[in-house]
Amino acid sequence: MTLTVVPSTSEAMATLTITPPHVQTPATRKKPDWIRVKAPVSAGYHATRRLMREKGLHTVCEEAACPNIGECWQKKHATVMILGDTCTRACAFCNVKTGMPRAVDPLEPQHLAEAIAEMGLEHVVITSVDRDDLPDGGARQFARCISALRAASPATTIEILTPDFLRKKGALEIVVEAKPDVYNHNLETVPRLYRTVRPGARYFHSLRLLQRVKELDPHIFTKSGLMVGLGEERREIFQVMDDMRSAEIDFLTIGQYLQPTPRHHKVERFVPPADFESYARMARAKAFLLVSASPLTRSSYHAGDDFARLREARERVLGGLVPDVSTAALV
Repeated sequence: MTLTVVPSTSEAMATLTITPPHVQTPATRKKPDWIRVKAPVSAGYHATRRLMREKGLHTVCEEAACPNIGECWQKKHATVMILGDTCTRACAFCNVKTGMPRAVDPLEPQHLAEAIAEMGLEHVVITSVDRDDLPDGGARQFARCISALRAASPATTIEILTPDFLRKKGALEIVVEAKPDVYNHNLETVPRLYRTVRPGARYFHSLRLLQRVKELDPHIFTKSGLMVGLGEERREIFQVMDDMRSAEIDFLTIGQYLQPTPRHHKVERFVPPADFESYARMARAKAFLLVSASPLTRSSYHAGDDFARLREARERVLGGLVPDVSTAALV
């Protein structure tokens, strides 16, 4: 059983409604057949939903309106957010609310560890909102959560999906010292589109953050993801792949961007499945340990299974064997 968890914190004091600069105000574009998913109605979905409520946990699955929520929650997989449900940034693609968060909950690591131990999870994903209001960007809370999980569930593997810790000196080192098994930070899009898609972030800062993880601890798997359909060009995707490999990123995910509301960045193109297969072939040729590329691929989709594949791929490389292309999954 796999769970991606973000510890819940106190509710936001105020919530702002911010319209990103590059939006589509009319109704969102109709999705093609290959992007449609079934409505979440299973008993497993409702059981997971009740469990998240009982434990007081926020999930990215709900906050970001993930299209895979029905499938994942049916299997009791969820991505949970720590540090609250209110972000200090307003990225043009993201459905998480923006505002002024409250103080960090000091009991959050304990509550998270108790929940994971009770559920008996084999793999956990911890993510968070951006917390530019905190001196360390929330790094110490990530470290506390990792430590609490190690103590309560030593056999559980831990994956984190962090913010960029922009202008937070020493924050990355705090998180890496806690030794997560997988460190994920998404580049999200190509450099040319950062100003409209991810205006509060910096492409090369994010790239350097992932490179620095490997420098600090080469044993930690690094992972990053891209959304397509935002107006990027094919050659730009290939260049980002090259940048990622130069930073020694192990695992690449590529998925279709879906517009959460009419206020968000519009979908410029629904990328057909054949293009995702082409991206995956190119990524395999560039020697990523693992690739997941499909219209519905998301950062934490099948995270537990993918972690097992990552370990197998690394063992083959360390054993001097040619990487098995079958591990570069198209899921």
